[in-house]
Amino acid sequence: MKQIEVVAAIIHDDQGRIFATQRGYGEWKDWWEFPGGKMEEGETPEEALKREIWEELETDIVVEQLVDTVEWDYPQFHLTMHCYLCHVESGHLELKEHEAARWLGKDELESVDWLPADRDLVRKLK
Repeated sequence: MKQIEVVAAIIHDDQGRIFATQRGYGEWKDWWEFPGGKMEEGETPEEALKREIWEELETDIVVEQLVDTVEWDYPQFHLTMHCYLCHVESGHLELKEHEAARWLGKDELESVDWLPADRDLVRKLK
């Protein structure tokens, strides 16, 4: 089975809300996820996450700490997703690849349709 390794940003604000993005493309279009993406060769997870968030949201983030590494089997591939707690350093979280985004309080986290690999993480964050 194909293996894919990615990083995901659990971006939080001063009010404890979490930033969620809605995919605008691909097989999982319209599903919600934590922003991030694939690591490139030679990158640390933290470097990859900063690069991906800049590319997707034109925002600089501070990567605080690893929260979890999720292992998930999708029909076409096995996903390893390193999930980091982050906050915005500068920028406006401008959507470049996603069709929508929302700040969700802990009691609102399950109000959107999360990708299967993100669901356990969402439960942990509650």
